[in-house]
Amino acid sequence: MSAKRREPVKLGVVGMGGFGTLHALTALSLAEAELVAVVARRQASLDEFAEKGPGIPGYLDLGAAVEESGAEGWIVASSTPSHVPLTRLLLEAGKPVLLEKPIAESIDEAAGLEELVRADSGNLMLGHILLFNSEFRQLLDELRGCGPVRYIDAVRHRPVGTMESYPGESPFHLTMTHDLYCVQVMVDGAEPVGFSAQVHRASSGQVDLALGQLQWEDGALASLTASFMTTPGMGADGFDRMEAFGDGWAARLSPNPRPIEFYQEKARWPMALEIRADETGASGMMAEELRCFCRVVRGTQSVPSGATYADAMQLMRWLGRLEREAGVSI
Repeated sequence: MSAKRREPVKLGVVGMGGFGTLHALTALSLAEAELVAVVARRQASLDEFAEKGPGIPGYLDLGAAVEESGAEGWIVASSTPSHVPLTRLLLEAGKPVLLEKPIAESIDEAAGLEELVRADSGNLMLGHILLFNSEFRQLLDELRGCGPVRYIDAVRHRPVGTMESYPGESPFHLTMTHDLYCVQVMVDGAEPVGFSAQVHRASSGQVDLALGQLQWEDGALASLTASFMTTPGMGADGFDRMEAFGDGWAARLSPNPRPIEFYQEKARWPMALEIRADETGASGMMAEELRCFCRVVRGTQSVPSGATYADAMQLMRWLGRLEREAGVSI
């Protein structure tokens, strides 16, 4: 192995909201990575991160960050409307990108990146974090040799307050998308032949429950439920569950909340998701995702199934079809 491949990969992060900050803190905690730049829209965001990551150069201009920081790869975790223009700038500069989902607000906008993405998607990896969840990875290992999936049932429920935090967002794009890309991997990217979907609306008129069903040519079925309905007394990140069935086998995953509970005035699930990063190191699905991206940047691993540009475009087509079936405006 060359000396270059043994060195930490220099990474930059664009977007210093909650998830972008978590990416940056994870990169800081990985032996495989060196965080060399963070980029935000507001100086206040950079100042706030400087307290957590002192000494990391902060920028308000991505072009300047690319030119000055020496970052080899970039993580784009900014607002969805900015995904395509920021990713385009980085790809045109020859920098590999880990782009958080969704790739864009519309499939037409997402298609604008096609001319810049390599055939193997080696310069663009989608940030589909659940592909790196330890339970889901184990499930994929178990499925090898078990025969095809016949039925998948996935539920993903989030708090009622999610509608206030993300006004106008539907559970299709905000939450069901996570289970859809897991399903996509489990069926090896096979295109469904049937789609149906339904929604329920809260008194405000916003969609608070989305149901989707997919069917494949071999008869396999998937049923997906996503909502903004859990109450304040439940876990802060709601709960997730997935069940899968085949000929002679069945599996059940309950990855959220993680099975640690803490009690004070009320019950808490302090580690709802499999994500941890502090000065002692990082563990969980985000850490594994960034380790994978570092290998992609260095050319020692291909972008995994489910995280390529072609996979993202297929998933956007599925989401668009489900929303049309449910009569939800896109």
